[in-house]
Amino acid sequence: MSGTARRPSTVLVTGFDPFGGSKVNPSWQAVQAMHGREIGGRQWSGSNCPPCSIPRWSTGARAGGAPARAGGLHRPAAGRSAISLERIAINVNDARIHDNAGRKPIDTPVVAGGPAAYFTSLPIKAMLLDLLEAGINAEVSQTAGTFVCNHVFYGLMHLLARPGWEGTRGGLVHVPWLPEQGQPSMRVDEIVAGLERGIACALRTDRDIRKEAGAIA
Repeated sequence: MSGTARRPSTVLVTGFDPFGGSKVNPSWQAVQAMHGREIGGRQWSGSNCPPCSIPRWSTGARAGGAPARAGGLHRPAAGRSAISLERIAINVNDARIHDNAGRKPIDTPVVAGGPAAYFTSLPIKAMLLDLLEAGINAEVSQTAGTFVCNHVFYGLMHLLARPGWEGTRGGLVHVPWLPEQGQPSMRVDEIVAGLERGIACALRTDRDIRKEAGAIA
């Protein structure tokens, strides 16, 4: 079932700096293209989120003095051909490479004493269906990894679990490489269109739908 969600005052969408030797990051390019737009009466605010910098993101989450009622993080992922809607964030860091601050945490918690995991509060099945019906390649992902993306995703959901954030939604979306970075890929205008459509769906959907999108392994 779906319904009408409460109208947010601000939608904060964040991207990441280039990392791991890449010179560009499509998530930040998409955020720059989306920043300042008004869609469906909602003001969209874009923010850059350097790797493993949760405080910078959470500080901006009350842009304009009012909580954003739908928040999202997205970053590029090599080998993906689809916009990937992440289902779950886990409380572990296990990095294969150093982040941009030179850190390489291994087998450490994102938040000491925090829950083992958080599920996204975005209606990812409704978003998936909406994207597929629009001809945009999309999927539900069952793991956000154990590097920066999962770290920030978990930190976001831990923040939104605190008192005072009731009704605020958040999640993580992985986006493919740009064509100049390799294959598979997606053009930045396609990424922007997919993110805008997905977030618009989240804003108008109060209760997620039931749709198969699982993984065998």
